[in-house]
Amino acid sequence: MVPCLCSGASCLLCSCCPNSKNSTVTRLIYAFILFLGAALSCIMLTEGMETQLKKIPGFCEGGFKINMADRKVDKDCDVLVGYKAVYRINFALAIFFFVFSLLMLKVKTSKDPRAAVHNGFWFFKIAAIVGIMVGSFYIPGGHFTTAWFIVGMIGAFLFILIQLVLLVDFAHSWNESWVSRMEEGNPRCWYAALLSVTSICYILSVVFVGLLYTYYTKPDGCTENKFFISINLILCFVVSIISIHPKIQEHQPRSGLLQSSLITLYTMYLTWSAMSNEPDRSCNPGLWTIVTHMTAPTLAPGNSTAIVPTSAPPSKGGHFIDLENFIGLTGFVLCLLYSSIRTSNNSQVSKLTLSGSDSVILRDTAANGGNDEEDGQPRRAVDNEKEGVQYSYFLFHFMLSLASLYIMMTLTSWYSPDAEFQSMTSKWPAVWVKISSSWVCLLLYVWTLVAPLVLTNRDFN
Repeated sequence: MVPCLCSGASCLLCSCCPNSKNSTVTRLIYAFILFLGAALSCIMLTEGMETQLKKIPGFCEGGFKINMADRKVDKDCDVLVGYKAVYRINFALAIFFFVFSLLMLKVKTSKDPRAAVHNGFWFFKIAAIVGIMVGSFYIPGGHFTTAWFIVGMIGAFLFILIQLVLLVDFAHSWNESWVSRMEEGNPRCWYAALLSVTSICYILSVVFVGLLYTYYTKPDGCTENKFFISINLILCFVVSIISIHPKIQEHQPRSGLLQSSLITLYTMYLTWSAMSNEPDRSCNPGLWTIVTHMTAPTLAPGNSTAIVPTSAPPSKGGHFIDLENFIGLTGFVLCLLYSSIRTSNNSQVSKLTLSGSDSVILRDTAANGGNDEEDGQPRRAVDNEKEGVQYSYFLFHFMLSLASLYIMMTLTSWYSPDAEFQSMTSKWPAVWVKISSSWVCLLLYVWTLVAPLVLTNRDFN
């Protein structure tokens, strides 16, 4: 078992996928390591684990001071040790992946000695992660926690942008695929499919907007929420018009409302996600309260639309993950494998920069990556990177580093550790990070539409 842990990635999963490609298995293992880190972070937020964390010498000194009246504070420790533990676990993961991203700069083939480190030596890499995690628990709080909160917020924002770039690329790829099939044969069927998906996305967006106006605004308040919903609704309408403008259609015949409908729906989701972090509870009733009201409505006296304030069922840990953040984290976990592989593919690097050059796109070397047998011994996986890597090692590790920061911020509800400003109850940085990401999403999509008109000397096919 030890030799297997020290060798290539394929050895670890040989019994599950003996005919898989080495490049794919390696990425799956790294993603699994990140999943384990996220699961461990969730465990650290449980009440029983917090009791054990408080026994660590100095761990109750500095950090997330509790200054909320409705929180039960241990007389021997007034620090949210669960949040401190989540910060340190994801600090270890972020540092590990960031160092590896620098180490893997400009790796071109599996013949590079650094590729062997990337695809093997799992025992030592896992031991390094565990060692960094253990050591990080003894880092003093105070300035470290505050500085790492800023780093985490920036990293999480960058990871959201990566997802937005992928969404724009996915929308274009989906539309092109269906339009191509519609042109090749059975046009009525594919036209009906395009029309149905587009209509469903726009209908869901309109319903989303109605729910946001109903539950997240008030006639005499919630000005920020009214602005966020209204401006994004207007921007989505403008983007949809741009996508079908004759000039755009002339240069990009396959651009259309399918992409716009997906972008509109995701923009509305980001709008809700931003407002769900607003500190004013009168403008942010909480998803659990809304669901309770919709399933068993309790009307306030003299008002047919107002929600009687109700509180979500208390968690055992006192401050475990919110329902809103749980939904965001669940979606993140489901798309991590796709985003990891998709973002790190060399062809996607050119799409991130909207480059028309194919110089960075390496051809698929699966055919000549190796036979099923090598030196008389059966291979557990095919080395399909002898002639060229199938994805950017640097970008892959850098994205996982940002992903660990996103996990950290999500599990801690984007709380600031600075108690001087009572930031345990204020989450405005998260509001602005998420709402600005929705604007960047729309901007990126518009740029993919108008870029062929502006940069006429470049090939965007």
